[in-house]
Amino acid sequence: MDSFVTMAEIDAATSAVKGKLSTLPRIGLVLGSGLGGLAEDVKSPVSIPYSEIPHWPVSTIQGHAGRLVVGDLYGVPSMVMQGRVHYYEGYSMDRVTFPIRVMQRMGIKMIILTNAAGAINPDYIPGDVMLIVDQINLVGMAGLNPLRGPNLEEFGERFPDMSHPYDPGLMKLARNVAVKEGIHLHEGVYVCLSGPSFESPADLRFLQRIGADAVGMSTVPETIIARHGRTKVLGFSGISNKANLDGTTETTHEEVLAAGKTIVPKLTTLIQGVLKELTTDH
Repeated sequence: MDSFVTMAEIDAATSAVKGKLSTLPRIGLVLGSGLGGLAEDVKSPVSIPYSEIPHWPVSTIQGHAGRLVVGDLYGVPSMVMQGRVHYYEGYSMDRVTFPIRVMQRMGIKMIILTNAAGAINPDYIPGDVMLIVDQINLVGMAGLNPLRGPNLEEFGERFPDMSHPYDPGLMKLARNVAVKEGIHLHEGVYVCLSGPSFESPADLRFLQRIGADAVGMSTVPETIIARHGRTKVLGFSGISNKANLDGTTETTHEEVLAAGKTIVPKLTTLIQGVLKELTTDH
C-alpha cells in the first residue's frame, strides 16, 4: 500500500510556518523556472528555506531557490514560493502539491500559479506570456492524479468539479491589466507532462492536435488540489522556447532560464495590477 500525505503532516508544516509569521498571508504565489525574481518585490520579507519546514518537499532544480518568502506584495499579505518541486524529481503527486495544502490550511483563498512553458502554438515566441484559460491533465489521465489515495474530507469532496479550473473573475482582471499596461497576453490551454525530458516533435504535434497551446511539467496538479479545496486559481505561462514541431531546434534548460529575464517584468506588471485591483475591490 502506498503512503499518502496526511493531515498531521500538513498541520505540522502549517504550524511551523505560522510560528515564524506575525501576519497571515491572504494570497499564495508559486514561481516557476527562472521566475523567482518576482519574490524580490516582497516588502518586509520573512524567508523560510523549504528544508526548515517539516514534510515540505525540497527542490533540486537549478532556477528554483527553494524557499518561502512571506510579506507584503503590492499591498497584499502574500506567501511566495520561490521555486517548486516536480514529479520527475522523485516525489509523489500528493507530495508535489503538499505546499498548496499548507496554503489552504493557512486560510489562503486565492493562488497565482506561474510556470515556464514550451510553445506548442506556432504564434508564440520566447518571452511571451500566456494566460492559462484551461488545462489538459495528460499525466493525471494516465493515473498520476494528485487526489489519488484517501480523500482529505477537511478540504473537499471525493469527486471535485473541474469545469472552471481557472477563475473567470481573476482572468477578467488579468485581461484588463494587460490592456491597460499594453502587454500582449496570449490566452491558451496548458498541458502537463511528467518530464524531465523535453518533448519530441511528434509529441508536440500530438499535443497541438488535442488542443494544447503550451506545455510544461507543473501547475496542473497544483490547480487540481487548489480546486479540490475551493481555492481560486489564476495561472500564467511564461513562454520559454518556440514550438519545435519539425525538429529543427533544440531545447535546453539554460534557454528556459534565460527567457525568464524577459518574462519576469511582464508577469510583475500583470500580478501587481491584479493585486491592486483586488485591494481596490475590497
